[in-house]
Amino acid sequence: MTMAKRDTYTPDSLLSVAVEVFNERGYDGTSMEHLSRAAGISKSSIYHHVRSKEELLHRAISRALDGLFGVLQEPGARTGRAIERLEYVARREAEVLMEELPYVTLLLRVRGNTDTERWAMERRRDFDGEVTELLKQAAADGDLRADVDVRLATRLLFGMINSIVEWYRPGRGGSANSEEVAEAVVRTAFAGLRT
Repeated sequence: MTMAKRDTYTPDSLLSVAVEVFNERGYDGTSMEHLSRAAGISKSSIYHHVRSKEELLHRAISRALDGLFGVLQEPGARTGRAIERLEYVARREAEVLMEELPYVTLLLRVRGNTDTERWAMERRRDFDGEVTELLKQAAADGDLRADVDVRLATRLLFGMINSIVEWYRPGRGGSANSEEVAEAVVRTAFAGLRT
């Protein structure tokens, strides 16, 4: 892990360092001392900008959730046949995951041990509910296979998308670019889901 330079320290760079440390050590395994050392600033400097480690967690998770929920408000997710909107959402969710990789990785690792983590898990359930409704509409339109339960399809689809955090590393040789990955997700998932 590289140390942040004191003269370039900002609340955003602190957040970036915190997310890196949380992902490396786990949220529960990270102390303010760990964050201080990684950021190259004193603990009092951190407390000047945030009240607690949990506030950093909340900011990081909010960034991930804002990106994911923002997709549901985009025109491609709101107009057209349900199957087309669903494919759009799947593609864009994969793209957002890769654009915000460290933040979404952290979001996917929360376990409900703090108020912030429980809030994040509830928001993820809300998101899943909205996608499930799209799947139900696509099934009602006759565009999805009738023999696949929509709740199971939701879990499988987003399980595949979420697994990207485990292997996608931008800039490494052999890794596909984010557009290729997102397109492969849609082709793979919907070849099995469409009628």
